[in-house]
Amino acid sequence: MSENSEVLISEQALVVPFNYSAGPVASRFFVALRDEQKIYGLKCAKCGQVQVPPRATCGACFIKMDEWVEVGPDGNLDNFTVVHYQESTHPAAAPFAVGIIRLDGADTGLVHLVALSEDGELKVGMRVSPVWARERRGHILDLECFAPAVS
Repeated sequence: MSENSEVLISEQALVVPFNYSAGPVASRFFVALRDEQKIYGLKCAKCGQVQVPPRATCGACFIKMDEWVEVGPDGNLDNFTVVHYQESTHPAAAPFAVGIIRLDGADTGLVHLVALSEDGELKVGMRVSPVWARERRGHILDLECFAPAVS
């Protein structure tokens, strides 16, 4: 770049509509959320780890997984953050929480929305339960969010 060059910056919005193919593993996961209101993971035949969300290959052993197991529906809130600002791409209105939920029977965490309690208190380790969307369409938000479990 020469001394006489000027750098210009232009802001633009790019909209790229597309269809996403979830593939056979994620499709089965989403269909179960929609039709059964159940959460499934895949269990590794070698190490026994149950991964949720399911993936075709074990992240630890790198072998193909094909044993479907039902997990949850309840679990523990392993970690969370509360979002206090709004973006058009957010799945919920601010403020909202996103957490890592380790479902009963799963060895990995599921990142998902967590409902803020009336007092706004969320605690690492607290028990949470799924809240299902009334109208489900084969999407991760068929599982609307997790909410503090009722004792």
